[in-house]
Amino acid sequence: MTAVQLHELIDLDRYPIDRPDSDAYGAVVEHAREGLRAEGCAVIKDLVRPDARSRLGQEIWDRKATTHYSTQVINPYFHFNRSDEWPDRHPMNTFRERSSGFIPGDSWEDSTAMRVLFEHRNLTSFLADCLEIDELHPYADPLAGLTANILDPGQQFTWHFDTNEFAVTVLVEQADEGGEFEYVPAIRSHNDEGFDHIQHVLEGGRDGVRTLDLRPGDMQIFRGRYSLHSVSRVGENSRPRHAAIFAYTEKPGVIGRLERTEQLFGRVLQVHIDAEHARVRTDALID
Repeated sequence: MTAVQLHELIDLDRYPIDRPDSDAYGAVVEHAREGLRAEGCAVIKDLVRPDARSRLGQEIWDRKATTHYSTQVINPYFHFNRSDEWPDRHPMNTFRERSSGFIPGDSWEDSTAMRVLFEHRNLTSFLADCLEIDELHPYADPLAGLTANILDPGQQFTWHFDTNEFAVTVLVEQADEGGEFEYVPAIRSHNDEGFDHIQHVLEGGRDGVRTLDLRPGDMQIFRGRYSLHSVSRVGENSRPRHAAIFAYTEKPGVIGRLERTEQLFGRVLQVHIDAEHARVRTDALID
């Protein structure tokens, strides 16, 4: 089967990611940089062509049987258990429901439009420019590199932080009710966990909370390591919410953390076990 071409997936006249020297390319990159600097988030509206959205959507439905679903009660750091080291009214001891599913990376063949888009060198270079970093590599993790997040009716992805510095998502199917992406930009930093503000949000406070009006085909670049974020509960009678998640790293060959992999995919591979033994932390933040 012939792999889909980039121009079939992205409107290269509007978003000329294949022409990095063009004025139009520079304008798109600068717009994204402004959002990332100010809010830790940039949205590239309608990046994916309408017919390509349908193709991505069908690829998700064709692989939905491989989804690992789980319902857990977690704190924002994906911990389950109460800690006596912290007070009761504290983010470490505040737990909310996470109910969702992930289609793992080994469900996507090389010929799928999803994988072609995820790994395309023009998209990778474009994202690196938006993030103002020298280079970017598709996450080498065989399960967590390319995934689809599934929120079926009644499910939600509660407030949490990512383990990666940033994430890239494409909304593929929008819920009729609920399923809204919300976040608080830069609520913590390398040297400040921001516990007070986090607890305020966990208890229903809205100070600093942003809600994104994402539409199918929109690509979101998001600094989820420092910004608390969630996807609200999908209505019981709604269509599901399907989103492609493209994970990248600044260094090649990175493999995900053992515990988080088990939580999200229900299994680990030998590469995860090996990587955990050799892991070196890049910050002291709580995971």
